[in-house]
Amino acid sequence: MSLDFNTETLINLIAKLPGLGPRSARKIAIHLIRQKDAITTPLVKSLDEIIREVSTCKVCGNIGRKAKLNNEECPLGNKICIDPKRDKTIVCVVEDIEDFWAIEKSNFYKGLYHILGGVISAVDGIRPEHLNIEALLNRIKKGNIKEVILALGATVDGQTTSHSIVESLSELNVEITQLARGIPVGGELHYLDDGTLAAAFKDRR
Repeated sequence: MSLDFNTETLINLIAKLPGLGPRSARKIAIHLIRQKDAITTPLVKSLDEIIREVSTCKVCGNIGRKAKLNNEECPLGNKICIDPKRDKTIVCVVEDIEDFWAIEKSNFYKGLYHILGGVISAVDGIRPEHLNIEALLNRIKKGNIKEVILALGATVDGQTTSHSIVESLSELNVEITQLARGIPVGGELHYLDDGTLAAAFKDRR
């Protein structure tokens, strides 16, 4: 198949999506070209709606549909930041939107959130200033938040980010907690890796 400039541009853009490389991007691009009416046209409409209607909250970093009435504190329709039913003394720090969705779906946490937008990574060149850490400090300095829950992944980058946040909060009067690591509910010991077992012993109660 002969590729013109526009098609190459499409392939390059698709290849920038997480988990996709040039080969996968080329297959997707060809599929979109062949399925213009069934997939591409509805996809373009959906993306256009996202561009026009979706906004990012400057307070917590969450994304969602813009509220009909402008609100500087939280521009989103769901308004988690200003929901009176939420416990505004607790904020749960997560890496990205997917983690927020997972916790919110469980329906057991009723505090606030703070989405970093990633984790510190030397390999990827992501430093603390690239993340939403400064906004977290500003929220805590207002004095309403009493506890910060670090709900980051048990990876090297996740733990590095947690340590960086702890250092940044060291001079502020706030309790810092972290999600327990270890044996999952229903898990059997002989199926667990060494790291999980070590975490279970370290976080034992």
